Amino acid sequence: MSYGFLDIAITPSVKAAQAEMGADSIWADFKGHREFDRFTENEKAFIAERDSFYMATVSETGWPYIQHRGGPRGFLKVIDERTLAFADYRGNRQYISTGNIAANDRISLFLMDYPRRTRLKIFAHVEKLSVEDDPALAELVADPTYKAKIERIFRLRLDAFDWNCPQHITPRFTEQEVVAAIRPMQERLAHLEAENAELRAKLAKPAD
Repeated sequence: MSYGFLDIAITPSVKAAQAEMGADSIWADFKGHREFDRFTENEKAFIAERDSFYMATVSETGWPYIQHRGGPRGFLKVIDERTLAFADYRGNRQYISTGNIAANDRISLFLMDYPRRTRLKIFAHVEKLSVEDDPALAELVADPTYKAKIERIFRLRLDAFDWNCPQHITPRFTEQEVVAAIRPMQERLAHLEAENAELRAKLAKPAD
């Protein structure tokens, strides 16, 4: 069975590196994977929970460029089992990713879940759309509560994805996740403090 992600990622130079390190036999006839070219409910749920991702493009001079994209949770939309889209908001106005995409429509995304040490890797082809090109799509990817100007829409056509093992992923937590984790402790502490204050008041009260 084809292993779609590695069909793209393993080039002759990658094969040479695998052979040099004695790993070529591992991947030469790898079995046990379906072809990851359709998002399932598992990937859709994972993507819907993300509030950021890393996006890699390549310039006309061959230089890779990695950019962090963030927004409200779920701002990267799964349109169907092979299509993603997101609103591109105004940033520092360098437009490096936008320019790279105009010359080479290949793109790679890394979606991270640091607390669960999980990462989803995506290979896709991307097209740039104006808000006027597809008003329905623009409405779908827009978040009226997010105060930023949409300059364009990126629509991605999936080629392949893969999940990474958790090895070497350092757990990290957002402020919201930390607040939620320590809330029971804070509530318990408040209860104990109130109980302690009540006991102190009783002890300080003169005996009849």
